[in-house]
Amino acid sequence: MAKGKTSVVAHRRRREGKTDYRLRLRLLKSKKVRFVVRKSANNTTCQIVKHDSKGDHVVVSTNASHLKKIGWKGHNNIPAAYLTGYLCGTTAKKHKIKEAVFDIGLYRSTKGSKLYAALKGAVDSGLEIVHSKEILPDNDRVSGKHIEKYAETLKKSNKEKYDKVFSAYIKNKIVPETISQHFEEIKKKITK
Repeated sequence: MAKGKTSVVAHRRRREGKTDYRLRLRLLKSKKVRFVVRKSANNTTCQIVKHDSKGDHVVVSTNASHLKKIGWKGHNNIPAAYLTGYLCGTTAKKHKIKEAVFDIGLYRSTKGSKLYAALKGAVDSGLEIVHSKEILPDNDRVSGKHIEKYAETLKKSNKEKYDKVFSAYIKNKIVPETISQHFEEIKKKITK
């Protein structure tokens, strides 16, 4: 019989790098619903998730494709992430959810990122989530004014590059220099 150390195999999701169980336990001990944000290259997903003895239950789920149904013609960028969080928070209020705890999973915490833009949207919709105001993106980035400034300078300096970079906006009949106006229109539609 072998007399070496007994090897303990970690949970499968831990081995695959999909779950940080210590962080998850801290979130679950709060006994609050979680505001879960996940991102990909083309989409931002926000969910309100409740946990009970049978497992997790998604109460509200929104993503960037829901914005397209409302009329959003932009891409998956910081304004789209904000609007997705705003839509999720507004829908959560209809389900009588007033507060939550923020869950970004295994993503690195980067100041002003899409994850925190979604958080800002949820907070602005009236959902109470504990956070630090320094980590949220400023209002100019959330509304897309940084995109407008870049589009204006690029249009003046290099028209070919402007047409290439903003081709999808132009195809969707959005002038990149007016993205903040489109943002405000969609935000008003969500509030109704």
